[in-house]
Amino acid sequence: MKLTRQKHGWLMALFLLLAQLTLGQTQHTISGTVVNSSTSQAMPGVTVSVKGASTGAVTNNNGEFTVKTTRSLPLTLVFTYVGFKTQEITVQDASASVNVQLASTEILGQEVVVSASRVAESIMESPVSIEKLSTRAIKETPTLSFYDAITNFKGVESSVQSLTFRSITTRGFNANGNTRFNQFIDGMDNQAPGLNFSVGNIVGISDLDVESVELLPGAASALYGAGGINGTLLMTSKNPYDYQGLSLQLKAAMNNVGPSARGSAGFIPEINARYAKAFGKFAFKVTVGYLQANDWWAADSTNFDRLNLNKKAGFNHSSDPNYDGVNVYGDEINANMRSVAQSAVAVGTNAFIQQFTAQAGRAPTAQEILNFQTTNPNVRPFFLGLQGGVIPNQSVSRTGYREQELVDYDTKSLRTGAAFHYRFNSELEAIVQGNWGQGTSVYTGTDRYSLRNFNLGQYKLELKGKNFFLRGYTTQERSGEAYNATALASLINEGWKPSTAWFPQYVGNYVGARGAGASDAAAHAAARAAADQGRFTPGSPQFQTAKDTISNKYIGVGPGKNGARFDDKTNLYHYEGMYNFSHLVKIFELQAGASYRRYDLNSGGTIFDDANRDIKIDEYGAFLQVGKKLVNDRIKLTASMRYDKNENFEGRFTPRFTGVFTVAKDNNIRLSYQTGFRNPTTQNQYIDLEVRANTRQIGGLPELLNKYNLNTNKGYTQESFQRFQQTGNPADLQQYTPTEFKPERVQAYEVGYRGLIKNRLLIDAYYYYNSYKDFINTIVLIQSADGTPAGLAAPRIFSTVNNNPETVVTQGWALGLDYVVGTWNISGNISYNDMTKKPVSLYNDFNTPKYRANLGFGNRNVYKNLGFNISYRWQDTYLWNSTFAVGDIPAFSTLDAQISYRIPTAKATIKLGGSNLLNHYYNTSYGNPMIGGIYYIGLTFDELLR
Repeated sequence: MKLTRQKHGWLMALFLLLAQLTLGQTQHTISGTVVNSSTSQAMPGVTVSVKGASTGAVTNNNGEFTVKTTRSLPLTLVFTYVGFKTQEITVQDASASVNVQLASTEILGQEVVVSASRVAESIMESPVSIEKLSTRAIKETPTLSFYDAITNFKGVESSVQSLTFRSITTRGFNANGNTRFNQFIDGMDNQAPGLNFSVGNIVGISDLDVESVELLPGAASALYGAGGINGTLLMTSKNPYDYQGLSLQLKAAMNNVGPSARGSAGFIPEINARYAKAFGKFAFKVTVGYLQANDWWAADSTNFDRLNLNKKAGFNHSSDPNYDGVNVYGDEINANMRSVAQSAVAVGTNAFIQQFTAQAGRAPTAQEILNFQTTNPNVRPFFLGLQGGVIPNQSVSRTGYREQELVDYDTKSLRTGAAFHYRFNSELEAIVQGNWGQGTSVYTGTDRYSLRNFNLGQYKLELKGKNFFLRGYTTQERSGEAYNATALASLINEGWKPSTAWFPQYVGNYVGARGAGASDAAAHAAARAAADQGRFTPGSPQFQTAKDTISNKYIGVGPGKNGARFDDKTNLYHYEGMYNFSHLVKIFELQAGASYRRYDLNSGGTIFDDANRDIKIDEYGAFLQVGKKLVNDRIKLTASMRYDKNENFEGRFTPRFTGVFTVAKDNNIRLSYQTGFRNPTTQNQYIDLEVRANTRQIGGLPELLNKYNLNTNKGYTQESFQRFQQTGNPADLQQYTPTEFKPERVQAYEVGYRGLIKNRLLIDAYYYYNSYKDFINTIVLIQSADGTPAGLAAPRIFSTVNNNPETVVTQGWALGLDYVVGTWNISGNISYNDMTKKPVSLYNDFNTPKYRANLGFGNRNVYKNLGFNISYRWQDTYLWNSTFAVGDIPAFSTLDAQISYRIPTAKATIKLGGSNLLNHYYNTSYGNPMIGGIYYIGLTFDELLR
């Protein structure tokens, strides 16, 4: 009892103490207003928080706020708003009104950029052309994703292969993978190391987590190493110290709508979330995003000659028995009817002779052989057809399957990320970061590839200070269930009926129909119907079973193989560091850095020549940059030098010299000379992939050429083979002798002007001239079976890469205007690109319109938190040239628009918009899908629970 009374006594004393402490705390009420320092307009939606506490408030429509806190005075209020500089105010007297003016960090011409020199500087003083997309601009873009809005930058080209797969580049040489263009997310190279495409918008960064996007058109090798010979894109995510709280984004969209839809109408749900929190020196963030959609369909039925890379007449087998549709697969397999008949006669006759000799003890006479050939049912139609001239000297192809019957158009994109930060002090920070994503999409390479459940992870450790950073990261690529649609179609056909049986059946029935009096067209129709009898029909159980079986078997020969699926588990490991010595040297700016990279190829022989060996590629490099301001800071000169070495190629020095000249306040002229180089990609070096029967894509290294005897049994160039087909003259054939395979180089010259007129009109213009040496080209070689012209009746076809011996020259210019009055913004740009010295002897893929233009018009607050933005884009016609298909891309224009309404007290924004509003279908690259309109509504909550 005594112990119990003591216990109750202690509890009562503790309760009284807590009550006294609570009553002793004074609650302060602090009020004030927040306005824009430039316009003096009230700013609703500004977050006001008490530093070191969870207490806070949000300004109302009049910019007013009230914060209640029990923190003792003095205390610090923190004011934050996207696009404005964070401001801290010390409050000594709670009764005094706190009036704050926030300064925009996005005042026209005053943005700060990092990528141009690898140190922070004003965009006006950038020594090279640069474009920037800020956090606020990302919120206001009318496209479904910030990544799609990059095409509004001047001079940007893109290739859209599916709804979630867009490849971008600048200054020419657009391609489906765009390996001449570098992309980085928080310093990590975003290119898949095995499949060789940048995954920026498949499994990349979420709109909610993007702080800024900086684009450098043209070469940047002197600072960023190999690659980026045509441009570099740097995407930076939000730091959890600066952007705290919970952000949610819900979108509902539709595509494939209207009578001209190229696919089934679909609903596109998308959800993104981000949460970040700082606890003293420690901060973290987590992000997640998910999207799914019915993808655009690639449904071009144009008849295409894949050997000669040109269009043919006809849109089906009725108009051309040798039909090969651009987006129809399996019909690439063809055979010459006379060759099929001659082979059938020869095989049957040889078997008869062997059997007769074994039984009779002598060889059959000529008459006995003739009797066999005219009476045997398996030989007679072919023999009589050849003798009677009934069988034409014509090729016929197998019946193929349309792309929509083969690939997975159920597009998905899952993006996740987490980062943990620790600040030792205000100048030293450690970061552990991981991004992982998985997606289903369609990609165009030599064929169309269904990227089903493709995933990629990037994991980074970084230590950065005021004047340095050390960074190490790895990229882990997994092809998932990705497969080759062309290989799938061919193997379905072969599994049902081998070509060795299908083609003789076709020719035999053709002869029979002609003998019965049918016309040529009717005979072909009858022959195909007979040969296709029992063929697996799309949607049938037999077709689905064959499709599932083959798409789940790996490419190659052996157990579990002879399928269409890739097995890529390629990894990349990268280490780099940089130090800014400027604070030590003082009389000039000095930065130095170095990097090391390893590619660890692992495709199990399904992409690379690694079925029976390990392939690793090592690269290293270092750079030095010196800068100096002169004449009262009116002139800034910079010189950079970088050295890079890939173990398969000679090392390269890449210098850069730039100058910025201030001719008047906020008016600068820039001059630059840059060199760049690009190591051949991992596929350029080591790919060994059979893309269709008798056609193989191989790397350009000597060991791959030797593997297929292309140094001894040299292949004929495609152009000379085409002439030979027309003339039959062996003298027209020209053999190709391989030369040393080298990295590609460019010398880039640029002059530009950036000026701000009366703080309202920003003008940016440039002219560039690029001269390429050792340009990496695709070359198609036709190899004879026996090394003679006669062996070209059944050739082996190799697609490989080499260096163009000619100099390739491109040039162009661009002009951009931005005009701002209050919250109104009008923008426009036009760009011109041309290849003025084209390679004559080898294939080229400039793939760029001469002219393209963008117009923009918007107001973020036209009336009481209501804003809008309109973007118009136009580009001229051009020729698209790739290893998949060649054809003209018609000129097109698109109109994108959005209206948004902010609810500051709820920290919410409602956004209604669409891209390609008029739903005029277009495509950006030949053989890829037609792109229609996307219409969406979105609801975003930003920095809740801050």
